[in-house]
Amino acid sequence: MRRFPILICLLALAGCRPGAVRIDTPQGTLCLEPMTEDAIRVRMTPEGAPELGELIFTEKAQTPKFKVERSGGDVTVRTAKMAAEWNAGTQTLRFLDADGKELLVEKAHGVVPAEVQGEPAWAVCATFDSPAGEHLYGTGQFQDGYLDIRGLTRRLTQVNTQIALPMILSSRGWGLLWHNYGLTDFNPAGNSITLTQQEEAGGSVTVNATGTAGNRREMRFFRNFSGEIELPADGEYALLLDVGREMARRQYLAVDGVPVIDISNTWLPPTAAVKTKLSAGKHTLEVQGTFGDAPVVYWRSVTDETTFSSPVAPGLDYTVFAGGADAVMHSFRTLAGHVPALPDWIFRYIHCRERYDTQDELLTAARRFHAEGVPVGTIVQDWQWWGKYGWNAMHFDEGKYPDPKAMTDELHAMDQHLMLSVWSKIGRDSELGKEVEANGYYIEGTEWVDFFQPDAAAFYWQNFSSKLLPTGIDAWWQDATEPENDDLKGRRIGPEKIPGEWYRNVYPLHVIRTVYEGLRRDQPDRLPVILTRSAYPGIQRYGAVTWSGDVGNDWDALRRQLAGGLGQMAAGLPWWTYDAGGFFRPREQYSDPEYQERMIRWIQASVYLPFMRVHGYQSRTEPWEYAPETERRFKAAITQREALQPYILAQAGKVWKEDYTLMRPLIFDFPQDEEALKQDCEWMFGTDYLVCPVTEGGVSSWKVYLPENAAGWEDIRSGARLAGGRYAEVPVDLEAIPVFRRLK
Repeated sequence: MRRFPILICLLALAGCRPGAVRIDTPQGTLCLEPMTEDAIRVRMTPEGAPELGELIFTEKAQTPKFKVERSGGDVTVRTAKMAAEWNAGTQTLRFLDADGKELLVEKAHGVVPAEVQGEPAWAVCATFDSPAGEHLYGTGQFQDGYLDIRGLTRRLTQVNTQIALPMILSSRGWGLLWHNYGLTDFNPAGNSITLTQQEEAGGSVTVNATGTAGNRREMRFFRNFSGEIELPADGEYALLLDVGREMARRQYLAVDGVPVIDISNTWLPPTAAVKTKLSAGKHTLEVQGTFGDAPVVYWRSVTDETTFSSPVAPGLDYTVFAGGADAVMHSFRTLAGHVPALPDWIFRYIHCRERYDTQDELLTAARRFHAEGVPVGTIVQDWQWWGKYGWNAMHFDEGKYPDPKAMTDELHAMDQHLMLSVWSKIGRDSELGKEVEANGYYIEGTEWVDFFQPDAAAFYWQNFSSKLLPTGIDAWWQDATEPENDDLKGRRIGPEKIPGEWYRNVYPLHVIRTVYEGLRRDQPDRLPVILTRSAYPGIQRYGAVTWSGDVGNDWDALRRQLAGGLGQMAAGLPWWTYDAGGFFRPREQYSDPEYQERMIRWIQASVYLPFMRVHGYQSRTEPWEYAPETERRFKAAITQREALQPYILAQAGKVWKEDYTLMRPLIFDFPQDEEALKQDCEWMFGTDYLVCPVTEGGVSSWKVYLPENAAGWEDIRSGARLAGGRYAEVPVDLEAIPVFRRLK
């Protein structure tokens, strides 16, 4: 059995790595390490801190030429494209581009002793200037609806619908990667209040829900909470609502009776953020939640600062990249791994539903797609195909799937491919689960495989390879790779059984690495395709595709997914999609024209995502299930995606050849256009297309922003030419969303 490399070593000594510049400071030894010509890493490691292994910068990049200039206690490290200046007087760093232009100024940093599960640890933070007019993007996929996150407070944890990526991109020409594998707070708020539950009940509702045990009906009892805060001055404030449990069912915060956060879904992240203007004095807070919530509201004044903070870390560690968005992505992937090629067929339409219950049911749908000439590239078998054998037992239930190999063969004959949902959780009551338990391969108190144990990862892959690869399945959907419910917190992992908090956010990286490396070894003639619900910087080197999780279907959910996907693009991971139509759908979806309008807008926007994928909970998502006009528009969108394949494949090739980004926040192409930088639901799809999704119902016109472009823009439907650098009101109907070709 192949053993994976052990990444945990608890005997490291503080100090600088070879090639790094050492600076002795009152807080400890500061190390400045040029990584590329446009990337410098900053580290301060306390004596006795654990060496957790390098999980992000795994590539062997040649150390660039650099100069070291010393004057008194001041030190400057200079490469061909940037410089880092240490000021002994202020005990801070300043970063400059090749022309000496100031990029980023550190105001303060700190490393202080802390504790995790009764053992020594360290808390770290760094604060940077963020001048007025700067725009910041990144930190991954969040559900708060913000693309520009300057001044916003976020808590970076991995949960269903939230992907935490501690990397940001600035309109001032730099990027920053915060190297910490545990929880990270972005712009943490120092003030907080625990709200008091009110006596009156808030009612109840029964919902269809999913979980680690499958589909279920769940009764939810609503509760109201209140409190009061007093603010010292008028201004803009960042508020963070923490519901006090692993996942929220309702995110609602009102200030003085005015809702500032109002999101409902079957599952939501435990925290939600907002920025709002408030006056000095007292303000009443109201939170609407569910039974079991213990809400806390954090707040801070929005200032010209940006802070990263981690309560559990082996030391201060961050990398600053100099350059525009594409340059930052190139440098990041040079160090953290380039994106491997994907097969052409995965960029075609991906059809999924929750769920096909039998082999015959799946093939019946696939045959109809084929007979009607609907160009499906991939069809997906969601969870519970294991049936009587137990959760994720790596074995098809023959009563429902009598011949999986014949199923994939028939799909291939129709030019379709099969994706299968496989989990990193294995039921303890299954035969495979009993082996996992006997070997001690579970994360304690859970049914998640402990991928931090090399033997556990190897055992998982051995079963995956021997039991599933012979079926000929083409693509793999690794669901719930957070792991769900933040299950590393408070638990011990790895062969040394260290506190899970050290690695709280990197479980998906270990899972996807295990599967990718196994596929490359056992199927060397195939390009792996892996869909995952969670991610971490570095996962792009395994070709991972993410999607936005179990989201709702309303207009606001659509807007929030698009802003979240663009936030992931700014954090360095290029492959993303969502459940077009929303995962949780209304019961009357097949007859409700308002829902079908929303669904079509989700689908039309997905034509211009890196991957076009439809999915839905307890739904028959095939086009023919809906009203005739909806069916026609649905199929037209799939046909449009197919017609774009030559363009998409050419643009996708640039991702693995040039470190390109296909779904592009407007900062990538229009960094000097102030209005473009404010757009949180428009993007460039490759070099040519500006995508302006419709995110409201019942409209006959739509306001778009056309970025500055000397040659202007062409409406791809009407052929109308419009000047750039301005807003325009364009006519729309239900046939398509506004898309413009960039003229040259």
